[in-house]
Amino acid sequence: MPTTGRFAPSPSGPLHFGSLVAALASYCQARSQQGQWLLRIEDVDTPRVVGGSDQQILRDLEAFGFTWDGPVLYQSDQFEQYRFYLEQLFARGDCYGCECSRRSLREQGARSGPLGQIYPGNCRRKNLAPAGHSIRLNTAAANTIEFVDQVYGKFELNLPESVGDFVLRRADNIFAYHLAVVVDDELQGVDEIVRGADLLENTCLHIFLQQKLGFANPRYMHIPLVNNAQGVKLSKQTGANPIDHRHASRQLVAALSHLGQSPDVDLQHASPEEVLGWATTNWQPGSIPALQAASVETFGA
Repeated sequence: MPTTGRFAPSPSGPLHFGSLVAALASYCQARSQQGQWLLRIEDVDTPRVVGGSDQQILRDLEAFGFTWDGPVLYQSDQFEQYRFYLEQLFARGDCYGCECSRRSLREQGARSGPLGQIYPGNCRRKNLAPAGHSIRLNTAAANTIEFVDQVYGKFELNLPESVGDFVLRRADNIFAYHLAVVVDDELQGVDEIVRGADLLENTCLHIFLQQKLGFANPRYMHIPLVNNAQGVKLSKQTGANPIDHRHASRQLVAALSHLGQSPDVDLQHASPEEVLGWATTNWQPGSIPALQAASVETFGA
C-alpha cells in the first residue's frame, strides 16, 4: 500500500536551507514509494504567524519543483477537531487543568529534562476547570515510550521522569503543537513522518498521545539537522537566509548531499524538476547519516 507523507512548515517566516532539506527528504521518501505527499501549514500558534509567509512558502516550493497532493491544510481551520479530541481526553480523566506557570515551577526548583522543565504533577488532583487554565496530559502511567527510527534506530524516553505531564492547550486557549500534529496526522492518513532529529524526544510524546486517542502509530524517519558555522540549528530565529529561487537546483543538490545521497554535480545545471526526478528515482534512505558536519553553505542572497 502506497505511503502518505507530509511537509508541515510553520508560517513564521520564509523557508531556509534547513526547511528545504526537510521538504526534500519527506518528498523523496513518499514519492520513491509512489505515495502521496501532503502539504500542511502549521499555524496553530497564531501569535507567531507572519502575515503572507504561507503564500511565500507555497511560491518557494513551486519554484523548487515540488508538487503536492490535495488541498493545503491549515491548522487554523482545524480548531474544532482539536477541541473535540481534547474534550474526549478530559472526559476520560486523561488530562486536567493546571494553574502552574514556568516561573512558579522554576521557583519550586523543578528539574530540567530534554524538553525543558519536568512537570511534577502539582495540579493532577486539584480538579481545576479547563477554562482559564492550561490543560496537561497525565503521563504517570506512561513509563518508557520507545520506537525504532529509520535513521537513528531504537529511541526511548521515560516520560514521567524526563518530561512529566505535558501541555495540550495553553491557558490562552492556544492548542499545543503536540495535540495538533497528532490529530492532523491521523485525520490526514499520514503513515510515515519525516522530520528533523530535534523532534526525536517529541515523537515519544506523540506516540503516547496516539495511544491515548486510539490512533495509529506512523513510521518515523528523523533526519540530521542543518547547523550554521557555530554549530547551532539553522532556523529563522538564528538568522538563516531564505532559500533563493535563482539557485534552486544548486540548493537541491546541496540538500541531497546533506542527506547522504550522491547526486551528480552536473545536476545543479538541470531544472529543479529534473533534480527532483533524479532524487526520487535514486533515493537511498539507508545512506542518510545520523550525524552531519556542523557547518553548511547557507546560500545567502
